[in-house]
Amino acid sequence: CADAGADVALVGRDPASLDKTAAEVRALGRSAFPIPADVGKPDECEAACRRALAELGPIDILINNAGGRRVPTPTEDLPLETWRELIDLNLTSVFVCTQVLGGAMVKRGQGGRVINVASINALVAGRKIGGRHYEAAKAAVVQFTRAVAADWAPHGVTVNAILPGGFMTDPNRRWQQSHPEVIEEFQRQIPMGRFGEPDELGPLAVYLASDASRY
Repeated sequence: CADAGADVALVGRDPASLDKTAAEVRALGRSAFPIPADVGKPDECEAACRRALAELGPIDILINNAGGRRVPTPTEDLPLETWRELIDLNLTSVFVCTQVLGGAMVKRGQGGRVINVASINALVAGRKIGGRHYEAAKAAVVQFTRAVAADWAPHGVTVNAILPGGFMTDPNRRWQQSHPEVIEEFQRQIPMGRFGEPDELGPLAVYLASDASRY
């Protein structure tokens, strides 16, 4: 969205990565505000959202993009604690950010945009991989998006979800190194025969964040 003229608040666990991304945003002539936090921990997630509101003022666009499968553990072996941690990362973080930042949009009464990044695995189970917390959480994100969209439409706040298929993000590059068979199987199912690049997904988020998607 910085390419399209937005100032950006960035939230993530790795300060070095945040600073790198912030520098890239500033190189585009926009302002960037890095906020170190682990949004997979609900208390940290809420604190980061409230800090953004307190220090930056109203937020017009929220993109919930945190998440990941993280572990390929089969369902029969997945510890309950791991399930809870990864549900918090992939689902609870979306709820908390939407409640705090999206809720502020509703109260302000000037509209807004909420974009939740789910996954194709909300609809189709991944093959040759465990970690089914991911499918469960992303499917819940999709239904949460539908429900909140209906609630907030009268306030001019649109709520949409993007369900990416195979994109060669940094996490997928790590999967390619550690579990190449998973990536190969996924790629075989892609009609174009290749993974997408992140910059091929960004324009969709820009559209959903813009006035072009106001209805």
